[in-house]
Amino acid sequence: MSPAFVTQRKETAHLLIRLQDISLAYGPRPLLDGVNLILNKHERVCLVGRNGAGKSTLMQIILGQTQPDTGNIWRTANLKIATLPQDVPVDDARSVFQAGLGNLGDLIYRYHRDSALVAQEASAHNLRELAKIQHQLEAHQAWQLQQRVETVLSLLRLPADTCVNDLSGGQRRQVLLAQALVAAPDLLLLDEPTNHLDIDAIAWLETWLRNYAGSVLFITHDRVFLQNVATRIVELDRSRLRSWECDYRTYLQRKEAALAAEAAADARFDKRLAEEEAWIRQGVKARRTRNEGRVRQLEKMRRARAARYEHTGKARMQIDAGDISGKLVFEADHVTASWGSAPLITDFSVRIMRGDRVGIIGPNGAGKSTLIKLLLGELPPDAGTIMQGTNIKLAYFDQHRANLDPTRTVMDNVTDGRDSVTVNGQTKHIIGYLQDFLFSPERARTLVKSISGGEKNRLLLARLFAQPANLLVLDEPTNDLDVATLELLEDIIADYMGTLLIVSHDRAFLDNVVTSTLVFEGGGRVTEYVGGYSDWLAQRASGAQRVLRDTKTVAPAAVASQPNLGRGKKLSYKEQRELDALPTRIESLENERSALEQAMAGADFYRRDKTEITQITARLDDIQRELDDAYARWESLDAAAESVGGAKRDLEI
Repeated sequence: MSPAFVTQRKETAHLLIRLQDISLAYGPRPLLDGVNLILNKHERVCLVGRNGAGKSTLMQIILGQTQPDTGNIWRTANLKIATLPQDVPVDDARSVFQAGLGNLGDLIYRYHRDSALVAQEASAHNLRELAKIQHQLEAHQAWQLQQRVETVLSLLRLPADTCVNDLSGGQRRQVLLAQALVAAPDLLLLDEPTNHLDIDAIAWLETWLRNYAGSVLFITHDRVFLQNVATRIVELDRSRLRSWECDYRTYLQRKEAALAAEAAADARFDKRLAEEEAWIRQGVKARRTRNEGRVRQLEKMRRARAARYEHTGKARMQIDAGDISGKLVFEADHVTASWGSAPLITDFSVRIMRGDRVGIIGPNGAGKSTLIKLLLGELPPDAGTIMQGTNIKLAYFDQHRANLDPTRTVMDNVTDGRDSVTVNGQTKHIIGYLQDFLFSPERARTLVKSISGGEKNRLLLARLFAQPANLLVLDEPTNDLDVATLELLEDIIADYMGTLLIVSHDRAFLDNVVTSTLVFEGGGRVTEYVGGYSDWLAQRASGAQRVLRDTKTVAPAAVASQPNLGRGKKLSYKEQRELDALPTRIESLENERSALEQAMAGADFYRRDKTEITQITARLDDIQRELDDAYARWESLDAAAESVGGAKRDLEI
């Protein structure tokens, strides 16, 4: 057997899918032009590219839902693929649990129905039907699937018994994600899996995918998720595909170098073409027989230049901050708000000043949107007071795109039929303004219902920035935006002179934009931290240790003979011992939670005994409650210790 044949057999053994010379066009220019792609076992590949570049179409070709104009597709035998699509089904009358079971949901439902019939009448017919269904369930390992569904729904915080039709669009998308994860396929295709997930769910999904035994091809705008999950990056740029065998940070460096080299090569080519064009205009010399080869070469260069795809430019956005607001923008004093009997916000106080950039972090359903509505005066608090500053002009980015009219064109959604827009005192034609947001003249005249999700978010930004505002409220602005537009949005926000409130689960975006964060930490507690997401994590992890270091720097004897200044009561011996022990307890609980989540993400977890799986799931819920209680107790003791420490430091000064 030849070495070449052996090598080929080894490569095929690891191969799942091969695309060869795939081309597809919907207009004068191809969406995909001679694309080649190989997906192997145990890979986690991220597909990157601009909105509208064809990433979702490429996934549809892999699934067989879209046929290319030319090219070949090879799939390994019996390849099992599961997918998270972009579009959410319009109607689904099943419960969330049944939907999570996928095709086996009806079978399990029939099993429970026939079990009830047997309990009523143990006839031979009923027993045969029940045995038949039970055999089918065992053949499909449905009981293990049921356990996986219960675990995934719990971690995604989805209500198992609720009808899918009664869920929000974001929750329906989470149901689709649950379906894809519990299927445990050979290849998992995920299109923007982090959309509508909170930070805890995103972190869990990262761990799950890193431990997943199958292969994953995913599209994402979340740069932290991309860095933490991808083992390879495949870029779709100008209808061509290129593979980068590296992580995201290294890809950015190599991509920048590649673009610089490409620009230099194009400049050399254009210079030579200009010289040849000057030569051909000499006329007689160029038409001599001995120069026919040079003429043919010039024609070839002309064709190459005409076929060159220019690199897509960057969007150019500006924000008009308008007149400045008063120095104080919002002040909340001991605010409490509930939803029914559930407390969302308890005893919350904050002061937001002009120019502050505040991020709002918390699980889905924690009350982030309620907090925004309270501050804006759209909802009254149950208790406490909220004061707004003067001369506030608001611009509000709505994640649900409720302000877009799908029956009107892109440009009419910005100007209501006018042909110009004024930003920062400069009047601009609407077509030119929309080109700054990467809408071509043809696309600007397209109905909104026909554009992609990423384009709708860019349109919302164009609409938002067309009006002067000194208070900018952004509710999940990063969903469906490509990375290049995200980075540009970060840059323009950095130059914005007004006040900013951002609700986001995008960790990199928060780190790059905000100066402080309001974090929902359970039980209605909303705590303010300095800095972005990473700063919050660092402060949460080291807070108790910092308190201990601060108290050790105080000279106890200096306070023993001093009167009580009324700034706090000294901790009792028992309370001090409790405070000293809390950092270790919190760290132990978080380590245990991390270990359990990693175990649950393992491929063999659902082959364990059903009782053990239930116990682990229940323990994970208990750990979260214990952590919430521990953090609440630590904050209470920390506040008392800081109060005493403040009095001590005043005395020393």
